[in-house]
Amino acid sequence: MDRIRVAALGDLPADRGWRAEVAGHRVALFRQGGEVFALGDRCSHAEASLAEGEVFDGTVECPRHGSAFDLRSGEALCLPATHGVPVYRAEVEGDDVYLWLPPADGGAT
Repeated sequence: MDRIRVAALGDLPADRGWRAEVAGHRVALFRQGGEVFALGDRCSHAEASLAEGEVFDGTVECPRHGSAFDLRSGEALCLPATHGVPVYRAEVEGDDVYLWLPPADGGAT
């Protein structure tokens, strides 16, 4: 796993998604409350960008068909998605946001 700086904290809008292409991974980052969450940016049902979805109460809703995913676990919470999405460890250090990512050739996204 590699620790990679992906953004300044101020780049991430509150309660909205932000998409990053980093080290061969497509990642959706979310800042909610005082935390940053990182998920694979493709809905497991229709491959829509989760960074474009609505964020509320610790979840993100896919903009295409309305499947909801837990920001902490990546678990699919309602149909039509039946599988979760990858979750990446995010850290905030000062004003910088870092992700821990596997090598792209062995990654899940």
